[in-house]
Amino acid sequence: MTTTTTAARAESAAAAVRHHYDVGNAFYALWLDPSLTYSCAMPSGPGDTLEAAQQRKLSYHLDAVRAHEATDLLDIGCGWGALLAVAASEGVARPTGLTLAEEQAAHVRALDLPGTEVAVRNWLHYEPGRRFDGIVSIGAFEHFATPEDSPAAKIAIYRAFFERCLDWLRPGGALSLQTIAYANMRRDQANSFIQREIFPAADLPTLAEIAAAADGLFEVRAVRNDRLDYAWTCEQWAARLRARRAEAVALVGPEVTERYERYLRLSALGFRMGKIGLLRIVLEPYRSGWFTGGGGGR
Repeated sequence: MTTTTTAARAESAAAAVRHHYDVGNAFYALWLDPSLTYSCAMPSGPGDTLEAAQQRKLSYHLDAVRAHEATDLLDIGCGWGALLAVAASEGVARPTGLTLAEEQAAHVRALDLPGTEVAVRNWLHYEPGRRFDGIVSIGAFEHFATPEDSPAAKIAIYRAFFERCLDWLRPGGALSLQTIAYANMRRDQANSFIQREIFPAADLPTLAEIAAAADGLFEVRAVRNDRLDYAWTCEQWAARLRARRAEAVALVGPEVTERYERYLRLSALGFRMGKIGLLRIVLEPYRSGWFTGGGGGR
């Protein structure tokens, strides 16, 4: 990517994030769980609560990058800081978060988490000055490419991301990635309402595109498709928004409230039908130079 392309892409991503999150923290607080985790949860079965399922998801990603052994942890797309808060409470000395939303960054800073930094910065322009023991990215990967990018361009963008993560990781580090992905649906079949009104200038990856982008850089240690988890999560959010609809209308008006209600219903249906999936992928850098050949026994 050229500098001009990179700058334009970063500005487009920032504008899209402002479109979505400038609705305000108070609106999201009506229907998210208390940690303001705005990504797919990990329910354990009937009767599970949204709060418990979100904490289980955060623990899954922290365990995947061995955060209990980490000093420095990077969260790319940190949202309102739920994962940073858990990491700080579990002894990670220097958790760092990246977001494109000023309101989210202000919220994280107000939490006053020990040792925690948050920057309003696109990963394209981030220069950390140190390496990390683990990197987590939940719900950001969907926003790296745009509907105008060709499949080859998308893979190039994803590969640039993986190259940066590789440079930022210390030996023995890992990357835990969570993203919505196209499944039994082509990109030209994507819902125009969601692309236009909810997540403008965003395009989902496919599992094949992610694998191609990571090829030769990262080994896939684990991959899960938890699309039914996201259907459940969207249904939980929709029910909570419905229960507090009057408050939502008072905050943001009927049009915005109806837009989010429709988006949550359509998203749940898409996950239920298998049109879109929810990938959780754990990646570790390939080790170079470990195989020396020789005539050792088997």
